[in-house]
Amino acid sequence: MLAFEDDFDGPDLDPAVWLPHYLPAWSSRAATAASYELRDSCLHLRIPPDQGLWCADDHVPPMRVSGIQSGSWSGPVGGTRGQQPYRDGVRVREAQEPFRGWTPSGGYVELRARAVVTPRSMVAFWMVGLEDEPQRSAEICVAELFGDAVEPGSAAVGVGLHPFRDPEVVEDFEAVRLPLDLAEHHTYAVDWSPAQATFLVDGMVVRRCARPPSYPMQAMLAVFDFPEKSVGDDAEAVPELVVDRLRAYARP
Repeated sequence: MLAFEDDFDGPDLDPAVWLPHYLPAWSSRAATAASYELRDSCLHLRIPPDQGLWCADDHVPPMRVSGIQSGSWSGPVGGTRGQQPYRDGVRVREAQEPFRGWTPSGGYVELRARAVVTPRSMVAFWMVGLEDEPQRSAEICVAELFGDAVEPGSAAVGVGLHPFRDPEVVEDFEAVRLPLDLAEHHTYAVDWSPAQATFLVDGMVVRRCARPPSYPMQAMLAVFDFPEKSVGDDAEAVPELVVDRLRAYARP
């Protein structure tokens, strides 16, 4: 049964579902606003050449990002409670009100998308715990696509589980090389139950991971750029994640 669908047909993102920022608690909403547009019935997330660094004075390595997420919250300014802290001891700079857009806890989740990447950029789609309780922090990575892992006729697709601060989840992640052209649309999916997460690309099973998290999780879609990995004259390149649709089906 269809439980969620976004075909990105409207004039803008649905504010009841999406926050157009990437982990703003560690920075601010003003400094983490995504660069995006909706056109041709697709979401275009991109990083233009003039976009600044994310957490420029603290994050190592230097990174630029345009991302959206379907949930958000944080503790108070100066505290350490927030989503996906990128290092031990990082402090909240801008408190975030609780926001729950789309937060599934299982089912079949499928993304249809294409990407424009260079050796210094990547795109990703992942599900992650809301961290309303610290241990509810694990990640189900549905697709992680690095430009420096693209070869003629193939690309590596990172899929699997990251436990972070969840003691019940075991690290189980692998980049699987597949005959893909990332510039073309492909479907990246996870069939997710408390017993197992089955990862699929274009309908083909590529990995299975036991005992994924089963608490509510938010969706994260993002494109990243790492200036230190620059090669040649790619500084003006515009990495992009183009999302045609995102769908989820509930289990009977």
